[in-house]
Amino acid sequence: MEKYTAETTPLTLDGHLTWDSKLKKADLLPDPQSRLDSVYMKERPLSDSSIPFRDQTDVSSKKKSISQLIDKLDVETNIRYQRTVEDTYCNVYSYDYCYFSGVYLPTVWWTEEALEKIVQGKEVEAVFEQTVERIYSSAIHDWFLKWGPQFGWERMFTPDEIQNKVNTNGGIGIICAKRREKGLSGHIVPVVPETNLNLAYRENGVVLYPLQSQAGKLNYNYFSEVRKDWWNDELYSSYVFYYHE
Repeated sequence: MEKYTAETTPLTLDGHLTWDSKLKKADLLPDPQSRLDSVYMKERPLSDSSIPFRDQTDVSSKKKSISQLIDKLDVETNIRYQRTVEDTYCNVYSYDYCYFSGVYLPTVWWTEEALEKIVQGKEVEAVFEQTVERIYSSAIHDWFLKWGPQFGWERMFTPDEIQNKVNTNGGIGIICAKRREKGLSGHIVPVVPETNLNLAYRENGVVLYPLQSQAGKLNYNYFSEVRKDWWNDELYSSYVFYYHE
């Protein structure tokens, strides 16, 4: 179990600032069963030393290592990300992609009771299904708006803006949509740097559909035009674009 405390930037439960504290990550520790070839422990980081972390030496190394990460995670074939009768795993894949890219995206999040204690300055342990619970894509959409900036996420507003930012800086892009019908799955997808073989879809030089990588009903290591502007589907009530260096 990992221990997290509050420190250095103000927060309250509704996101307004009241006292000098900063909410920490709600990560759990890796487990030997959290593997690419396993259906277990999807709420935990992957326990696999062969998976490359993003090399943040410079833009070139960032983009090259992201490409290597996508190849290694291989969302199209690895068991961890394959849909089941019960669910799809866009949030798990997005979490893994961000984790190995060195940025924070939750796959579990603090319970309301745990948040209250943290706001009071108390030390709280991240204990699965006690102080932290799984967070799914519709709730992650709200998490971005509420907590994202505290963890370094910057809101973007167009596909062209986020693709250019990812390409130029080798950073991490995310599109997250909230399901209109409460209780049903939304969707979350990384926006990834373009390669010689994999490109965003443009018209008149403007990106309409970014280059993305996803788990879902169908899994793609790379796609752009095949799903067009999926975030505008009537299934979703809202969507956000976010970027992290």
